[in-house]
Amino acid sequence: MFIEFTAEQKQQANEADIVALLERNGQQVRKVGSQYEWKGTGRSVSILENLWFDHYDQTGGNTLSFVKKYFGLSYPEAMQFILGEHVGKVIDKPPMSNAARVTNPATTRTGVRTDAQKEFQLPPRTPNMRRAKVYLETTRGISSEIVEAFARNDLIYETADYHNVAFVGKDSHGVPRHVQKRSTGKTCGWRANQAGSDARYSFNWRGRANKVYLFEAPIDMLSFIDMNRGEPPYERWHYNNYIAACSLSELPLMQMLEDSPQISRVFICFDNDSPGQRAASILRQRLETSGYDAKILVPKLKDWNEDLLYMRQEEGESVCQTESPLLSL
Repeated sequence: MFIEFTAEQKQQANEADIVALLERNGQQVRKVGSQYEWKGTGRSVSILENLWFDHYDQTGGNTLSFVKKYFGLSYPEAMQFILGEHVGKVIDKPPMSNAARVTNPATTRTGVRTDAQKEFQLPPRTPNMRRAKVYLETTRGISSEIVEAFARNDLIYETADYHNVAFVGKDSHGVPRHVQKRSTGKTCGWRANQAGSDARYSFNWRGRANKVYLFEAPIDMLSFIDMNRGEPPYERWHYNNYIAACSLSELPLMQMLEDSPQISRVFICFDNDSPGQRAASILRQRLETSGYDAKILVPKLKDWNEDLLYMRQEEGESVCQTESPLLSL
């Protein structure tokens, strides 16, 4: 017997809100800054919508992996725990022969087809980026130069269905392996990873330099680049490496370090809050033990986009003060 789930059900389970799921099942969570903290296992787990990060064993993932890990459920049980016992179609499925496992090009070397290989595909895109550009440049204050640089490299685009911003993560061969989608609405903070995304290849920019900058979110990564691109040593920003983990996970950093042996310096640029700085401190110690030159960069405000917006506000006020005498003539 085999329980089959549709692609839509799998995506719905992966993108389900973890806090709401925990509260429905009598678990307590505590809000810490923009995230939540859960200590159901006796250790701290940070939660942001459908993403989680365990500070003890430095692992993270989405809703489905959370339920499997902390509730001890199998894949079918986890799916039904999230979506309800009614989901899934019970079918008879003959076991795959060993020969089929070896020769099937869509399986791994161990003969097991992974969800990422089976499901991941880029969301359809719009022919333009009108809403995405307005959101990134006007709402978030990121310069058109930076937005266009990422768009030209097919790392940012606008989805065709709900006009979300798609932040694309590619592997070292330039193959898309991860997408985080974010709403372009001013009052909506919705964001979720595309079904089948491989967390090792979250939103990133690959340069040739020996430095990599690690962030929690794509918006923060773009904001940091924009704020510093004219200042040494960032004036040639595109030569550096940048990663937005879309969580507090170290997985994408470890993958880039494996892919790019020239990298020797790591700058951890997590949010200026308790979960972010705690994770940054633990990660720096691990990196230094492994021989990397690791430093922590902390935004002045809560995150790098808040710093950028504050800088834009100061620039606007400076222009007004400069022009005000002319207006009185």
